[in-house]
Amino acid sequence: MAIREKVLDIEHPDTAESYNNIGALYHNQGNYSQALNFYQKALAIRKKVLGLEHPNTATSYNNIGILYKIQGNYFQALNYYQKALAIKEKVLGLEHPDIAAIYNNIGILYYDQGDFTQALEFLFKAYRILKYKLNPNHFHLQRLYKNLKLTYEKSAAFTEPFEEWLEKALESENVNFPDSSS
Repeated sequence: MAIREKVLDIEHPDTAESYNNIGALYHNQGNYSQALNFYQKALAIRKKVLGLEHPNTATSYNNIGILYKIQGNYFQALNYYQKALAIKEKVLGLEHPDIAAIYNNIGILYYDQGDFTQALEFLFKAYRILKYKLNPNHFHLQRLYKNLKLTYEKSAAFTEPFEEWLEKALESENVNFPDSSS
């Protein structure tokens, strides 16, 4: 990081990448305040140098959203996820695996809050994208399947077996997600 700051400048995309990586290191160590500090530095540089509609800017928003979610600040987490999603949808399109990753994050956020209907909607969107992009045995697809199934089973709104519902939902253009509180 110090070399990049000196040689490239503080406001360079590679310097932002170093800040992001150090933020990830602090994140993995559980030092969320330091992680947030470095993620915010990376975000500031990326917004200024790369612009508000760059995938790396969206990655910074997503990383900050993950931190807020871990800390239980769901409102802020959702706000950052939505910013990341808007950029990635515009730049990468609606069927990109990065979109599925953000949908998954939002779905888990809703799950953690006990809103299984919203969680199911976002997890299903993520699953639908990855089902057609990844090998059926891919780790991410398998993990998402388990999250989707668990969420489906937590919802009292469904009576048919999960596999039947999933098959019908994948065939349908309009999937109904009944209110899980009914």
